[in-house]
Amino acid sequence: QVQPVQSGGGLAQAGESLRLSCVLPGRTSSEYGMAWFRQAAGREREVVVFFNWSTETYILDSVKGRFTVPRDIDKNTVYLQMNNLKPEDTAVYYCAARSHPWKIGNNYRRPESYDFWGQGTQVTVSS
Repeated sequence: QVQPVQSGGGLAQAGESLRLSCVLPGRTSSEYGMAWFRQAAGREREVVVFFNWSTETYILDSVKGRFTVPRDIDKNTVYLQMNNLKPEDTAVYYCAARSHPWKIGNNYRRPESYDFWGQGTQVTVSS
């Protein structure tokens, strides 16, 4: 395995919950952080949450209080637990990981900052 493998997602109605999973390709792939991104149709990819195995550094304002990032370090797996979903959460969701140190000028909000990407998972929320 050289890339993260995602699963989960699908269709939900507003107010329901979904959970995404991301199995990372070894511990060193995520040594310098992980993120969940999403990309809605016609929009740029945006970071939803940036985190490591112990803390969350950033979480998008619109998902605060609704999305969490459970982690299972023994399984090298991270999750995106999405509760109280809203139609505006509809997007393709990606997990990402960085395996090398951050440098001045790097930005965790930028997709190019990450070395490994999951294949993407569609989440569609109907009203």
